[in-house]
Amino acid sequence: MYAQIYTSKEGSTQISFFSEAPLENIEALNKSAIIVFKSTGEIQVSITMFNFKFKNALMEEHFNGNYIESENYPKCIFKGKFTDGLDLSKDGTTQVTCSGKLELHGVTKDVTMFGTITKTGNELKLNTVFMIRVADYNIKVPSMYVKNIAEEVKVTFETVLVPYVKNK
Repeated sequence: MYAQIYTSKEGSTQISFFSEAPLENIEALNKSAIIVFKSTGEIQVSITMFNFKFKNALMEEHFNGNYIESENYPKCIFKGKFTDGLDLSKDGTTQVTCSGKLELHGVTKDVTMFGTITKTGNELKLNTVFMIRVADYNIKVPSMYVKNIAEEVKVTFETVLVPYVKNK
């Protein structure tokens, strides 16, 4: 018996974050990631930080240059496993828990995410919303900007996965 491998369907991934702070809300969207999911419940996600797009260029420049330091830390990587709720034997939506390690800004932390997997035919739709504490990943916010950037950032992840087909 072998594990079915799934990968993200082109154009179907959206990763966004939202920082609600007293002076200004900051949000960005990334529509690309490399995702490999095995029917055994293992998942790996690689996100290129430069692909986050903001409503204005200055926010994007500060994000990549001053906070995330994308030149030094170009990727965010998650490696995890669905620990319960995973049932790919039938179509439908299932509540799931995924635990693993999130590497961001050179720091790796254990995380647990809660979300859903919806199976429709051969497609899997994954959804999760979780919070990241900026300080946990050694992302420094200058004191003059503490009212601009929240201590916790809300991350929303959605993707559609399809069976991986090896090129012949």
